[in-house]
Amino acid sequence: MKKIYLILFTLISLLLLTLAVPREGKFVFEYKEGTPWKYAPLIADFEFPIIKSEKSIQMEKDSVLRNFQPFFTKSMTTSSQQIKAFVADCKARRIQVPERYINYVIKQLALVYNTGIMSPSQMSELVSHRYQNVHIVEGQDAVTQSTSAIYTTRTAYETIMGADSAGYLHDVLALCNINNYLTPNLTFDKAKTQTAREEALNSVITSSGMVVTGQRVIDMGEIVTPQLKLVLDSYVQESARRNETNTNLWRQMPGQALLIFIILSIFPLFLLTFQPKYIENVRTLALFYGLICIFPFLSYIMVRQHWFSVYLVPYAMVPLFVRIFFDSRTATMAMLTSLLLTSIGLTGSFEFFVIESIVGFVTVYALREMTERAQILRIALFVVIVGFLAQFAYDMAANTSISDLDHSRYVYLVASGVALLFAYPVMYLIERIFGYTSSVTLIELSNINHPLLRRMSKEAQGTFNHSMQVGNLAAEVANKIGASAQLVRTGALFHDIGKMLNPAFFTENQSGVNPHDSLTDRDDMAKEEQSAQIIISHVTQGLQLAEKNNLPQSIRDFISTHHGRSKTGYFYIQWQNNHPGETPRDELFTYPGPNPFTREQAILMMCDAVEASSRSLKEYTEETISALVNKIIDGQVQAGYFQECPITFRDVQDAKRVLIDSLKTVYHTRIAYPELNKDKQNGLGIHWPHLLGGNRHQHHSKKS
Repeated sequence: MKKIYLILFTLISLLLLTLAVPREGKFVFEYKEGTPWKYAPLIADFEFPIIKSEKSIQMEKDSVLRNFQPFFTKSMTTSSQQIKAFVADCKARRIQVPERYINYVIKQLALVYNTGIMSPSQMSELVSHRYQNVHIVEGQDAVTQSTSAIYTTRTAYETIMGADSAGYLHDVLALCNINNYLTPNLTFDKAKTQTAREEALNSVITSSGMVVTGQRVIDMGEIVTPQLKLVLDSYVQESARRNETNTNLWRQMPGQALLIFIILSIFPLFLLTFQPKYIENVRTLALFYGLICIFPFLSYIMVRQHWFSVYLVPYAMVPLFVRIFFDSRTATMAMLTSLLLTSIGLTGSFEFFVIESIVGFVTVYALREMTERAQILRIALFVVIVGFLAQFAYDMAANTSISDLDHSRYVYLVASGVALLFAYPVMYLIERIFGYTSSVTLIELSNINHPLLRRMSKEAQGTFNHSMQVGNLAAEVANKIGASAQLVRTGALFHDIGKMLNPAFFTENQSGVNPHDSLTDRDDMAKEEQSAQIIISHVTQGLQLAEKNNLPQSIRDFISTHHGRSKTGYFYIQWQNNHPGETPRDELFTYPGPNPFTREQAILMMCDAVEASSRSLKEYTEETISALVNKIIDGQVQAGYFQECPITFRDVQDAKRVLIDSLKTVYHTRIAYPELNKDKQNGLGIHWPHLLGGNRHQHHSKKS
């Protein structure tokens, strides 16, 4: 069933990455004006025009628009209509001026209408666009007219009134009401103007030459000059255009999908072969595939949209997080898989893979064990320094001079190192979303000034001392069998926090008075059953305290599993002795569990039982300690408490040896000091307490 999730995550990742991977393939380059070309010589495998720069094309278009002439249509009837109206008003005696004035006005009206009259708003628009000339269309003919020669109603009136001021008096002309016969006869032709404008703009030649098939575009190490940049830009544009219309697109996509699938398959094969325990957890798989795929996906988008450089992406976060929450080998494999996936969408992927792999290996090495959050700052500094050195070495190997170095690449490396500092808040999110606990969080939790631990040290001091001792024993065992010592130590400190609510009912907190003795049988429950329920409740109450204080799930699991599905043996046997012939209600004496399902939880279960039982030994010798450890742990194994966790028989044997040696050290035998004869003692004039310099605690332990 778990392998189904592995296949599902692989297929989802394959789909997303295939859709996002750039289609430009080998035609995606990273270059910048003034920097050397870092790739192999580029040979044009198709013919393409050299596209002018956008600035140059825009300048030519602006020049065309400055000489552009909009179109206006001249009315063929407006002039005759207005002149007829003027003559009619004169005949009707509505205008009473001398005949020669009438003839003058008729002549001037004909002249201004022949030139053309437009509205003041249209004239303002011509002036604002700085059109020097316009096309005037009359019937089938079109003439070019200077904008300054065209009239508005106001300038036409002023022209008629002042055309012959010496021969015609202004006051008499005013009686003609000339304004009444002036109306625009030029109308803006929007359709013709738009068509002509588009034709003019389309006439601008956007190319400045051609590159033929087989022509060398640029050599490796050659500086990208402004002209070469135009050629390279044109090459990329033509490649993209051909890919958009290429009938082989559906052949390219399956090829990319197959390549992505092959690379993606590396990681699950690694897990199946070397780390099968990770496949059992769906959240673990989700975290792995999320970290592996998010950076290639982001890189594909950046390449397709031409956003900055992929060197800006902090790829070192992949091995960083996998190392923090898992192990170095898995971190290395996750890093390599992610970088290989990213390389599919890049040109010059070898350089990218070399630089980022070096940075990733440094990250894994620098984070052998994370014990404080300040390590992220040091790792970011290492990443920047090593990235700088690796990039500089690669540039020198490519015979690039100091003056020709791509300085932006180094700026991006610094920026990616700074971005690595955001790993701290991201790590917190991962802990919350996926339920993992980093070693830094474990160290912070194991601080005895933690509110729960400080409270336990006051309210249940015996339980606190027991938890500290169990933590030390469990850490020794974990170190021996290769488990997480920090995790099991922290779990041990919190595994009995539920005892704080009823501390006096647990022997380690009692001082002569046992409240279990005051319990009496009830109708529904015998006193032994009541005692068992009180003892068992420290697990459920501990879980409630852990949830209330936001302890990580990994720590809560220690609380629920440190007794597994075992029974409160003391009260269970006591009940059977006091109720012979009756059948006990097993559920009242059984812990809720579950049984341990990790090696660390199994270690805690063993150490907790051994440490508690060791306090009841009457004498502490190698034989008694060994017998106790073997009896307890063998009993747990036979009861099947470790069937659900990946602990081996060898691990169990190693745990026994460590516990026996540790308990022998804790409960060591002391030297019995010899007694002096009274006469010799008095003769020497000494007092026994000062015989050995006051060191009354000198002792030794037997070597096992």
